[in-house]
Amino acid sequence: MTRTMNRPLMICSCTRSLRRLPELLKPASTYPTRSGGGFCAGLLLLMALAGFCTTAIAAPGTIETDFNDNDILVKLPDVALITPASSDSAEQLADLVRRQIDRARSSGDPRFLGYAEGALQQWQGEMTDRLLVLRATLEQSLHRFDSARSDLGNVIARTGDLLQKTQATLLLANLEIVQGNYEIARTHCEHLQQSYPGLIAHSCLAQIEARTGSPEQAYQSLQQQVADTRSDPISRVWAEGTLGDIAAQLGLPDAAGHWHSVLSTSPDDLYTRTQLADWYLSRNQTDRTLALTEGHEQVDSLAVIRAIAMARLGHPRASLLADKLRERFDEARWRGNLLHQRDMARFHLDIDGNKEAALTYAQGNWQTQREPLDTRLLLRAAKAANDRQAEQEARRWLNKYRQNDARFPEAES
Repeated sequence: MTRTMNRPLMICSCTRSLRRLPELLKPASTYPTRSGGGFCAGLLLLMALAGFCTTAIAAPGTIETDFNDNDILVKLPDVALITPASSDSAEQLADLVRRQIDRARSSGDPRFLGYAEGALQQWQGEMTDRLLVLRATLEQSLHRFDSARSDLGNVIARTGDLLQKTQATLLLANLEIVQGNYEIARTHCEHLQQSYPGLIAHSCLAQIEARTGSPEQAYQSLQQQVADTRSDPISRVWAEGTLGDIAAQLGLPDAAGHWHSVLSTSPDDLYTRTQLADWYLSRNQTDRTLALTEGHEQVDSLAVIRAIAMARLGHPRASLLADKLRERFDEARWRGNLLHQRDMARFHLDIDGNKEAALTYAQGNWQTQREPLDTRLLLRAAKAANDRQAEQEARRWLNKYRQNDARFPEAES
């Protein structure tokens, strides 16, 4: 959401990048069994980097073939010039990989994921627990869910480090939620509640309750926990993000307030920005949608939402953005890059009007990601393409988990 249990990694299925993280980290007074703030700080840092919400990324730009010999084709970020060879220890490598993943999440630039992966591939030393957790984070961002699940399971099984085990459990719970494996996710959330009780674990369980038939109860319970619990600021931000998701599921106008609360602390949280922009778009508040997406055209999910809003307003630059997205997605297909299926499906459905292509990509996306926005997109695409079988498949899955959502008007008939 990449968030506490509601942040798929690619948007992959947003995560939050908290630039104010160091100044916000404080000892967790609500956890008296922990001495000092080291455990809390380490866990929250991982959460900020490890997938609680979907990293929003952009497809590569188009390939240019008409250029002079002396033309500069691309300027690499400074971090790209830092080679893995400069990492003399596993901890140095972990710090490097963490920074690159963080940059990918805060900027929407997928190149940083490539730098992180290259650093890990060239490492010849021991894969420590921390490196395995970071590799799993990267794998989840790249939709290699089975590999991520394997790395996290190995950490949980072998480590004696409570911090690493808790981080791995948190990531694994999020992965299962993203893929719609709610009962498995519930087990991980319950383990998290035992090892690290507080708003993070409550948010984890609330997300599952909301997705399995009890959104009203989950929302009220988590609201009460936020009111009653003295916790660190970052845990409260995670809870606010979860409350925003559940409020949107219930169709409550309070969703916008929860998401604005998150963005006031973490403006680089691309997942929450996307959720809020889409919320305003669905209510035809296109001016607010444009304000939230301005300057984020490099992020596919936000660019597509912006293009839809501009088209509705008859904006003079609407066709220009649509053309850029069309080229971007054509290039992604040429490269065989399937990380953008949700955004490609929505572009085909709401901009190009290609119903069949929209359904193809929506179905492909839904095979690995079953967040509410993924399900809603599949329902819309199936209905537009008049594919009753695809629509019924989604409905059967929703009925299995008693999942209802105010954003699913297509599922009511």
